[in-house]
Amino acid sequence: MTVHLVGAGPGDPGLLTLRGAEVLATAEVVVHDRLSAAALLDLAPAESERIDVGKAPRRARLGQEQINELLVERGLRGQRVVRLKGGDPFVFARGGEEAAALAAAGVAYEVVPGITSAIAVPAYAGIPVTQRFSSTAFTVITGHEDPAAGEGSIDWDAAARLGGTLVILMGVARWPRISARLLDAGLAPDTPAAAVRWGTRPDQRSIRATLATLGEHPLESPSVIVVGRVAATELSWFESRALFGTRVVVTRTRAQASQLSRALLTVGAEPIEVPVIEIGPPSDDGVALSAAVADLAANDWVVFTSPNGVDRTFAGIADTRALGGVRVAAIGPGTAAALERYRVVADLVPERYVAEALLEVFPDPPTDRAASRRVLLARAEEAREVMPDGLRARGWEVAVVAAYRTVAATVDDDARARVRAADAITFTSSSTVSRFVGAFGAESVPPVVACIGPVTAATARDLGLSVAVQADEHTIDGLVAALVAHLAPGP
Repeated sequence: MTVHLVGAGPGDPGLLTLRGAEVLATAEVVVHDRLSAAALLDLAPAESERIDVGKAPRRARLGQEQINELLVERGLRGQRVVRLKGGDPFVFARGGEEAAALAAAGVAYEVVPGITSAIAVPAYAGIPVTQRFSSTAFTVITGHEDPAAGEGSIDWDAAARLGGTLVILMGVARWPRISARLLDAGLAPDTPAAAVRWGTRPDQRSIRATLATLGEHPLESPSVIVVGRVAATELSWFESRALFGTRVVVTRTRAQASQLSRALLTVGAEPIEVPVIEIGPPSDDGVALSAAVADLAANDWVVFTSPNGVDRTFAGIADTRALGGVRVAAIGPGTAAALERYRVVADLVPERYVAEALLEVFPDPPTDRAASRRVLLARAEEAREVMPDGLRARGWEVAVVAAYRTVAATVDDDARARVRAADAITFTSSSTVSRFVGAFGAESVPPVVACIGPVTAATARDLGLSVAVQADEHTIDGLVAALVAHLAPGP
């Protein structure tokens, strides 16, 4: 087996390379540092072992020698190991030392380069490290040298004479000494300088000042420091997103959370995934669903009210031709999209994505008394009776089968702390509302409550929550758009 030294990039999960994602997907062991985004760890199989060896200023879970030994030991076991490192493993990340240790032990290894923070972080702050008319070169320097080097081996005089842009990594702790050396070397005190902390992440913070004044600002690790004319450039695009820095709780199941989280990241928000429900088999362990699937052709219609219902039902359909002659209805575009994954196009999707709207457009049953008028409704075990009652009132024969059941997810103290720090919370179903209130209490809800539609909002109000946002379009995109309109309405 091979130990993969993978560059995770500076923080934004979207900057991981395709090769990095490939090896993570097959990892048995992931050895990661503190700069790795949690979402990247989710790319590894759920059963893989995750070992945190992250370093922080004046603290390390494991020393570098211990990390080297760990990689060698797991590699010799024949395990598929991913060493996930922030940025690029060979750019001030000690990946070379790890590779050398593996080579000396005869362990096969692969280096998967990553996007270095030296380029990505300034870019996310709107700072181009080169400009044709002002900076035709850039120099990347570590501010954290080998302690054995004493006062350091970097020739700061030469760095100052090079001109162009200086990009300093891991330099916060030594910034007073570094800036003094650059000033002594002849750089002007008013040379633009910037520090970008947690670059490429939703909690990114940029400070722009000068070489002489940057130290007067509260600098914290991890930050990338940029010195040179380009540091005065403000081509802001990341920090100017509509919900930049807003912390939004996502209560969907872990499997479904990514879609909403991605949409929130696109508008600059920091998604805080706190799943309050899990999807499991119904109480009868799917017996009724299996029987209904075995007799699909006997129905005139099959009605789905959620993507979960679609997935659970189609898990038991060996051949979609079993639906031949059966029409299919979906309560909304999300459910219709789930059907399309199985190469099934819904015959009926209402303009409003609630049961009442689907009832309004659902056809009447045949007038011929001898004709079949059967509807199969595959849904959650706990659901409103609006749909089956309405169809029966119209003359349809309705078979309701439980395709799945929602249960409360385990909530730990870390989740409670993250919820307390959030600015808003999203609910995409009544079950997420009830499970959240049951786990956290109504008093723990963040200041802004956003619901995907009127049914979910009604449940929230019934449980004592004040709903600030209700999406007009009852979809994930509609929910995010409504949240943006409420929190960042613009001029």
